[in-house]
Amino acid sequence: MFNKVMIANRGEIAVRIIRACRELGIKSVVVYSTADAESLPVKMADEAICIGAPQPAESYLLIERLLTVAAICDVDAIHPGYGFLSENAYFAEACRRHGITFIGPSTEAMKSLGDKNAARETMKKAGVPITPGSDGILKDEKQALEIAHKLKYPVIVKAVAGGGGRGMRIARNDASLRQGFHAAKTEAENAFGNGDLYMEKFLENPRHIEVQILADNFGNVIHLGERDCSVQRRNQKLIEETPSPAISPKLREKLGLAAVKAAKAAHYSSAGTIEFLLDTGSKDKFYFMEMNTRIQVEHPVSEMVTGIDLVKAQIRVAAGDRLKIRQKDVVFRGHAIECRINAEDPERNFAPCPGRITQFIPAGGPNVRMDTHAFSGYFIPPYYDSLVGKLIVWGQDRTEALAVCNRALDEVVVKGVKTTIPFQRRILGHKNFVEGKYDTGFVENVIQKLKKSSTKESSK
Repeated sequence: MFNKVMIANRGEIAVRIIRACRELGIKSVVVYSTADAESLPVKMADEAICIGAPQPAESYLLIERLLTVAAICDVDAIHPGYGFLSENAYFAEACRRHGITFIGPSTEAMKSLGDKNAARETMKKAGVPITPGSDGILKDEKQALEIAHKLKYPVIVKAVAGGGGRGMRIARNDASLRQGFHAAKTEAENAFGNGDLYMEKFLENPRHIEVQILADNFGNVIHLGERDCSVQRRNQKLIEETPSPAISPKLREKLGLAAVKAAKAAHYSSAGTIEFLLDTGSKDKFYFMEMNTRIQVEHPVSEMVTGIDLVKAQIRVAAGDRLKIRQKDVVFRGHAIECRINAEDPERNFAPCPGRITQFIPAGGPNVRMDTHAFSGYFIPPYYDSLVGKLIVWGQDRTEALAVCNRALDEVVVKGVKTTIPFQRRILGHKNFVEGKYDTGFVENVIQKLKKSSTKESSK
């Protein structure tokens, strides 16, 4: 086992990793920007080193500086958390060259899965269902139009190196495809330095289902069930739950087997997530979308229903341990829901609300977990994501989990900044959500109805 681990991240995930290290008897080193000097991870870690200015490009993304700190502090391994450099194959390789273990998958696996077109080909060869689309990279606009006519509109063009919704355009006719093709290409070149695009048939408002997997370096792979991440806005998830209310036991088994098959095809090790789109027009059609080669923001819901600590498992696998559990040992118990509480104002199109939290009281009580780096007096900087914390609840079934979640949301107090809590309360009380009848278009529909109702009220 490692003696000392450096955490190349910030916020709640840094706190989460520090706690896992402490339970494993590992010393932790956290790096931080000047904007995070008073943050909770800095207070909790065994060592804390300032690495630069608030902007990520001048601190958290400086690979050479991170490796210098790692050498000075004599760390055995680096945990990248999520975001920043967590899926950067160059960073993983640089760690290896410096004799430092990267707590994540191999460089080869990251590269093969980071190229979304290559990942599609890998899954296709492995027999994992993929969305109908182009065979390889689109050569030009003319070829894009030809393939779109075969697939039939709507279609979506995507950047092979894309992420976060960038380098993607939906097209519903020839005119929008011509415009979208060039816009996506330019955006991808500017954002990723790679303008290559591929095409897929666009599924209208599918369910977004992801499967958590765990794999070691000896070919052992298990899955920890699915998470329904369909409650999202502009590709940003707001609420996640497991098990999905849309999945039958038979389909759940198929998804799990497909996820394990996908991980093995990519020779994957560490914790990871296989993301699928579930066609809401069919009872059991699902398609591979992408694989996230890191720990996910929503990993706690899987931990709540399986009792498996994913971050500690990640660290153990990176240290060379074999998985101690097999698929038959994984027991799914109850239902879990996670609400991502962000410092955003839903009334102003979810505008970020950086600022000082004057009062913070997390939820507590039975079956409630809150992963957060916030505290009373904490200043939310404007340079990073606006996550304040994650509220995770458990119930013996979905009805109980919803009741616990509503109660816990009512308990959370965040003063000084606006948060998404009022909007999440509204979602949890929505008839369609309560009945489990929602998809990726659900949140936008709720927003549109709110706008119409507020317009009517203001005109009275």
